[in-house]
Amino acid sequence: MDIKKLQSLVIDALEDVKAQDIRVYDTVHLTGLFDRIAIASGTSNRQTKALAASVRDKVKENGGNILSVEGEDTGEWVLVDMGDMVVHIMQPAIRAYYRLEEIWGDKEVKFGAAKRLSTQTAAEEAAPKKVSRHLTTSQALKAEEETPKKAPARKKPVKTDGAKKAVGKTIKVAPSKSSVPPKKAAAPKKAPAKKPAVKRAPAKTKAAE
Repeated sequence: MDIKKLQSLVIDALEDVKAQDIRVYDTVHLTGLFDRIAIASGTSNRQTKALAASVRDKVKENGGNILSVEGEDTGEWVLVDMGDMVVHIMQPAIRAYYRLEEIWGDKEVKFGAAKRLSTQTAAEEAAPKKVSRHLTTSQALKAEEETPKKAPARKKPVKTDGAKKAVGKTIKVAPSKSSVPPKKAAAPKKAPAKKPAVKRAPAKTKAAE
């Protein structure tokens, strides 16, 4: 099994059971016995045994080999030997006493980089390679740049308060001048008829009498 995939599996198995203070070191330049060493802490005998079992099962499920598991009887310090990688699972007091980091911790492997490289490699192997049938990457980018962009949609005019008040009400529109019928001319008023003058008899004078 590839060492990057193996160390990723070990880290996942330790994190699944809530291991504390996980450290992974590259030991290629220090010894020819193994390429990686992992150190982790468990808070109790039960947890250290569970961590060792998690590592063992995870590696076996993915086709890895487990050479030996030591220390499960006490649970204070459990060692899982996988050939290319060795995992030390220790209780905090034992770990502080033996200080394995000072012996093997010359070159630490960061979790993010280790897991990311392993995941990326596995994904590349599993996914089919995509081959462009027509355009190269540069041609595709050029075509994308030359594609005309859609004009932004016009915003609808915002209604004012006056317009809002008019909504739902009947608005009377004054008729235009051309549509108003012309007013009829007023008929001329008739002059009042003159009364005939009444002729009065002349008054009799005293001489005539």
